[in-house]
Amino acid sequence: MRSWTADDSWHFHGGRHDRLHEVLGADCGAKGRGGQFRAWVPDVDAVSVIGDFTDWTARPVPMTQVADDIWEATIDEARAGDRYKLRVHGIDGVWRDKADPFATWTETPPLTASRLGPKAHRWADAAWMKRRPMVDARRDAIALYEVHLGSFAAGLKLGDGPLYRTVAPHLIARVKALGFTHVELMPVMEHPYGPSWGYQVTSFFAPTSRWGDPADLAWMIDALHAAGIGVVLDWVPAHFPTDAHGLYRLHGGPVFEHPDPRRGWHPDWTTAIFDYGRPEVRSFLLSSACCWIDRFHVDGIRVDAVSSMLYLDYSREAGEWLPNVRGGNTNDEAVSLMSELNELLGARFPGVLRIAEESTAWPGVTRKVSDGGLGFDMKWDLGWMNDTLRYLAREPIYRPHHHNELTFRSLYRAAENYLLPLSHDEVVHGKGSLLGKMPGDPWQRFANVRLLLSSMFAQPGKKLLFMGDELAPDHEWSLEWGVNWTGLEAQPAHAGVALLVRDLLTLMRASPALHERDAEELGFQWIDADDAKQSVLAFLRWDTAGKAPVAFVANHTATPRPGYRIGVPIGGAWKVLLDTDFPGYGGTGLLGRDRFVAEAIPAHGMAASFALDLPPLGAVFLTPA
Repeated sequence: MRSWTADDSWHFHGGRHDRLHEVLGADCGAKGRGGQFRAWVPDVDAVSVIGDFTDWTARPVPMTQVADDIWEATIDEARAGDRYKLRVHGIDGVWRDKADPFATWTETPPLTASRLGPKAHRWADAAWMKRRPMVDARRDAIALYEVHLGSFAAGLKLGDGPLYRTVAPHLIARVKALGFTHVELMPVMEHPYGPSWGYQVTSFFAPTSRWGDPADLAWMIDALHAAGIGVVLDWVPAHFPTDAHGLYRLHGGPVFEHPDPRRGWHPDWTTAIFDYGRPEVRSFLLSSACCWIDRFHVDGIRVDAVSSMLYLDYSREAGEWLPNVRGGNTNDEAVSLMSELNELLGARFPGVLRIAEESTAWPGVTRKVSDGGLGFDMKWDLGWMNDTLRYLAREPIYRPHHHNELTFRSLYRAAENYLLPLSHDEVVHGKGSLLGKMPGDPWQRFANVRLLLSSMFAQPGKKLLFMGDELAPDHEWSLEWGVNWTGLEAQPAHAGVALLVRDLLTLMRASPALHERDAEELGFQWIDADDAKQSVLAFLRWDTAGKAPVAFVANHTATPRPGYRIGVPIGGAWKVLLDTDFPGYGGTGLLGRDRFVAEAIPAHGMAASFALDLPPLGAVFLTPA
């Protein structure tokens, strides 16, 4: 750990420091001997270090204030792996033992101490890192496989050793076999409460020790890179829990959290909210995001619950929130922090993805900051997810009355660079599995899942699918039992859905029309959006060159549509790229052909057309031969 300088103070107290992980926290000396400790604790008169090297309470080591609110100690007796905490003499006169806010390693919960070390990982991903700046979040084929590591492993037989290492071969094999470009890891930052799935973070610089030490996580990421798989981490700057050892009331009063509960308390999650206007807190959050990219080579961050940060009245009734200086509900400090973060990451780490889970119509989430936007690369399209699941949950007889739920997205599809998510949130808390949401007999339920997945891959936008959903489980996800991998793969109907997901991913990557123009108006064209009566819709996706469009036609009823005529812009032969009713997926094989000839018969405002036998609850992708 390098020395603290006047420049560090200037940047830190100015809210611009993005490398605090290089100068705060704890560092082990050469050969794992000796420890240097440095902490930010404002407004107090004494801070000490306690730990294994001090017999904990017997002889705390006083820290010296070396700059404004910066405390430091060197302890020769400390060794790599030692546990420690900061003992803070609070503004109320009470001594508190706190985990180090900048610790890079922690005890395994429910234990709460910070730890010194361990030895750094030696990276072998230079070739990957050299290619990463060429990633284009708007034009590349990008599909994320969302994973909760602990429950992913729950259904597997792993050998001895840290889970980060033992699960890696299984995760790599699954992601490679399916064809996803990235994994998105639900939060791996240390968190005391397992059932929060990692979303109640206490250590913003340390991976959870449940599954290994920091070097083990780095090893896993290195292995994923070697397999050609990117890694996105969920990052949670929207709130933090109130556990006694954590950030909350660091010195007996608000330090990291906003002092006014109308801005510093989250009623939904009963957690604290960061003081986004405090310069030191801004530096803390900027450095946290950069740390994961610096130290762990991650290829993107997905910022959780962005809407809760942007709106002062989020989940609050009148009188429960504090307006901004203009009397409005915009959290100006959070907006400026998100903008600054995205500009910073874009400049320091080209090609690293910046993804927002933002659930409102906030304008310009993926617009450049210089153009008045927030600067993210992608925004979750939760509107598409909600509308599509609501539609497919209805019996087909009622679907004609709700056709607009499938077509409404066309009004805003190019407003942002969207990511279409079917995430863990849709298969928990009594919502049931994707399969469990679907109506009809068993065959129809699986066919509806195939329709859902085909719609996801046909629509403009990048993709995200939660682990196990490629097998259409019968039951919703549980942290305890994860996914019954072997049992589901042995059942043809479930295995057929996984085969479809693999082929959809292959098709998406191989077809420029299905990814190059995701955020462009001209990348999408309706063939027919109005056939509500038969619950059929058809549209075209266009590549940049305009020579290889992909037509998508979907029948959302269990009634076959023989001889259904589709207008297309190019005459001649069209080949079937994918048919969700293929028997290998569990379908009927009604389409029966892999090629159609577009004749000079006008339809849907186009000069050519062909007729096909639309399968029940089926979708077809076609392109000019």
